[in-house]
Amino acid sequence: MNINLAKVASQKKIKYFLITFVDLFGVQRAKLVPTRAISEMQNNGAGFGGFATHLDLSFSEPDMFAVPDPQSLIQLPWQPDVAWLASDLVMNNELMGQCPRVILKNQINSLETLNMKMMTGVECEFFILNEEGTKVADDRDDALKPCYDVAALMRRFDVLSEICDSMIKLGWNPYQNDHEDANGQFEMNWEYADCLTTADRHVFFKFMVKSIAEKHGLRATFMPKPFTELTGNGCHAHISLWDMKKKKNLFHDYSDQLGLSKIGYHFIGGIIKSVDAFAAWFNPSLNSYERLNATTTNSGSTYSPTGVTYSGNNRTHMIRIPDEGRFEFRAADGAVNPYLLQSGIIAMGLDGIKNKRKPGKRQDINMYKQGHKLKRIKKLPVNLDQALKKFSEDVIVKNSIGSKIVSKYVKLKKRELKEFNKVRESNKKDWTRRNIIDC
Repeated sequence: MNINLAKVASQKKIKYFLITFVDLFGVQRAKLVPTRAISEMQNNGAGFGGFATHLDLSFSEPDMFAVPDPQSLIQLPWQPDVAWLASDLVMNNELMGQCPRVILKNQINSLETLNMKMMTGVECEFFILNEEGTKVADDRDDALKPCYDVAALMRRFDVLSEICDSMIKLGWNPYQNDHEDANGQFEMNWEYADCLTTADRHVFFKFMVKSIAEKHGLRATFMPKPFTELTGNGCHAHISLWDMKKKKNLFHDYSDQLGLSKIGYHFIGGIIKSVDAFAAWFNPSLNSYERLNATTTNSGSTYSPTGVTYSGNNRTHMIRIPDEGRFEFRAADGAVNPYLLQSGIIAMGLDGIKNKRKPGKRQDINMYKQGHKLKRIKKLPVNLDQALKKFSEDVIVKNSIGSKIVSKYVKLKKRELKEFNKVRESNKKDWTRRNIIDC
């Protein structure tokens, strides 16, 4: 479908376009382009110096161009004369392999060779803080068990309703908003879609939440663990696999006790096999491992997985099968790059399907109370350094994503670790917050 952005601008009274891309660390970058120039940008892309972003590029390399995808266009609900566009990166007239959106498209192409399409939804948790980002904005939100608290929820009605109304206008079909397990923490859910659409919306959602919070003199953060004593921000993904026409759910099997097909179990088997190796993508920040390895919080639970296990409708496990024909992946956190989240899931799942990997025995215990009794289960990495080592050495990671992308990502992350290690011990906590709070 050919979409002429100049005509769309005229019809919708758009004056400016944000041509955006996401770098390897999940940071969203943009050029603000007036409508008069959008035709040229649609054809050739907006130019960027890649060295200035979290991409493995030198200062001497030529400009890279963010070529917008017209189908991704979103008119900002809170500022309708501006429209947002997701883009793919091009250099020397070729798609850039280390562009996260291109990485995801390549994984989607691999799925399509098997006539499969992945449909996903994400649950994005975030905190609403004071403007400085130092504490929960609502001083009265101090209960030990604040989850679903109606009063604390409604005291943030001004922000949450504006975000939800925006999603309704955009046709995302949001269906619930709630106060989460930590003080000042919220979650907003919208309808699932194909994984590229979900990734684009995930990127925009984070931008939208932060922008609307700022309008109200507040600060929103998706940081995995902003407060030691409170539950961290997860980013759970709900996953199903369909035929290309989206007529048949390939994960659905009525005869199975949990309603999941053999393909579904093989997909989970692939995740069980490789999730520790992909943790550097799903849990990409230093702060991520404070969430994964957290001690009991004020509420009595961390809501983060303690081991690589799967179960039925049991939230203490890394993978939960809450309903027929889908499962929930609970390992990723709020710092995850939306495109790499979906890419990693496909890569693991494809390996599981192709090799018919078995997920092992289903566990129905409470992992927080009885998990220590399982002696042979795999554990997720305990820190970013360990995660990067597994990521850089794993054969499945290299075969599915490509050795060049793996080495570039590890190189950039090790540079970040080097900077962190230079910081005095007494300043490390402040450094972490300052560098990750706006992830």
